[in-house]
Amino acid sequence: MIQRDIDIISLGCSKNLVDTERLMKRLETVGWTCHFDPEVPTSPVLVINTCGFIGDAKEESINTILVNALRKKAKKDRLDKLYVMGCLSERYRKDLIEEIPEVDAWFGKFDYIKIIDQLEELTSKITTPKSPVNARQYLDNTTGPERTLTTPGHYAYFKISEGCNRMCSYCAIPLITGRHTSRPMEELIREAEWLRDQGVQELNVIAQDLSSYGLDLYKEHKLPELVERLANIDGIRWIRLHYAYPTDFPDELLDVMAKHDNVCKYLDIALQHCTTHMLQKMRRHINREEQDALIRRIRERVPGICLRTTLMVGHPGETEQDFEELKQWVREMRFDRLGAFAYSDEEGTYASRHYADDIPDEVKQRRLSELMAIQQDISAELMAQKVGQKMQVVIDRKEGNIYIGRTEFDSPEVDCEVLIENDNELQIGKFYTILITKAEEFDLYGKVC
Repeated sequence: MIQRDIDIISLGCSKNLVDTERLMKRLETVGWTCHFDPEVPTSPVLVINTCGFIGDAKEESINTILVNALRKKAKKDRLDKLYVMGCLSERYRKDLIEEIPEVDAWFGKFDYIKIIDQLEELTSKITTPKSPVNARQYLDNTTGPERTLTTPGHYAYFKISEGCNRMCSYCAIPLITGRHTSRPMEELIREAEWLRDQGVQELNVIAQDLSSYGLDLYKEHKLPELVERLANIDGIRWIRLHYAYPTDFPDELLDVMAKHDNVCKYLDIALQHCTTHMLQKMRRHINREEQDALIRRIRERVPGICLRTTLMVGHPGETEQDFEELKQWVREMRFDRLGAFAYSDEEGTYASRHYADDIPDEVKQRRLSELMAIQQDISAELMAQKVGQKMQVVIDRKEGNIYIGRTEFDSPEVDCEVLIENDNELQIGKFYTILITKAEEFDLYGKVC
C-alpha cells in the first residue's frame, strides 16, 4: 500500500491556489498528509496544478510536468504516481495524454476532486462523492468554507465566481473556465466568517470578472451588496478587490468603498489599452471616452484610491500611433500600480481565428520595455510622496533582521512592500503604524511609530 504523503505544486494565479487549498483539505480529511510547494518533492504522489493562460505560464507548467515525469521514469526518487490538474490540462488534455504518458492521470479545472478517486484505488480505503462535471456542479461541490490555507495565517484569497462571458479577442480564459458562474452570497458570507475564525484578517477578493458578480444568479449586479456584507463582518480588517472589468462596472461599489474603512482603497481593474481603435480590436466593449470617464469617477468618488491595471502591447493591429498614444495616456493617468505583457497568439481565441499575429516579437518586447520604463518613473515619483507619512502596515514575514509588510494599497506577492528594521520583536500578521522614511521605485522603508 502506498504511503499517504502527497506533494502538491500550485502554479499560476491565486484562483488556482484556492482550488489547491480546497483539494488539500479534502485529501487531509481522508487521511493524506499534504506537502505544499516543496523545494524538492520527496513524496510517492505528486499533484501539479497548472496554468494555461498565456505562453510563459504554459511553458512553466509544461516544464514542471516534464521534469517530474523524468523523475518518475528514471525511478531514482520515491515518486510513484504523478497527477496533473488545472487550466493547462483542461485546455489540452487530449494532446497531453499522448505526449507525456508518464503522467498517471489528467484532471481539468472542474473535475480535480476525482484525484481522490484515483487515490482510493491505491489505498482501497477512500470513498468520495461522485465528482462534478461542470462549473455549476463544481461550485456546488467544492466551495464549502473548509480549505487548508497555504498563505500566511492573516490573509487569504477569496474566490467569488468562476468563468467569464466577456470573450475578449486575445483571452483563452472563457475557453478554459466556461461562462461566468457566481457563488451564492450566503455561501460566501459563511466562508468569510469561517476564514475570520481561522485568524484571517485580510480578504483578497478574486474572480475572472468581479464586475459581473451576481448577474447569473440574481439577474442584477450584486458586488456592492456582497462587499457591504463582508465589510460588516467583525474581525475583517482589510477587503481588497481584484480583477474588475471596466464595461458595465457597478458604480454603486464606489459608494461602499468610500463608506467602509476596512474596504481597502484599492482596485485592480484590467484596462488593456486606451485607444478606441485597439479597444475595439480587442473586443473590450468600451471606447476611450467611456473608459477615461470611468477612471475619473472612481478617483472622484473614492478619494485616495490606489488603481492597479494591466495593459497589453503587440496585439494584432496595434500601430506605432496606437502605442505612442498608450504611452502618453499612461503618463497622464499615473496609475499607482501597472503591469503589462506582450500579446501571445492563443489558439481558439477570436484573435487567433480572425487576425494575423503580424507584430514581430522584437517590436512587442521593445514596446513592453518602453511602457514599463515610463511606469517605473511614475512609481518612483508616487512612492517618494509617501516619505514622511504614517501608514498602517501589516507584517507578512521576517527576513534576517528586516520585517516585511504591506499597506492597504498593496496586494500580496504582486505589489510594493514596506521594509522595517526594528530592534523589538514584531508579530507576523499584526498591524502597526509605520513612519515612512525612504522610498524606492517599488519599495518603501519605515520604522514603527
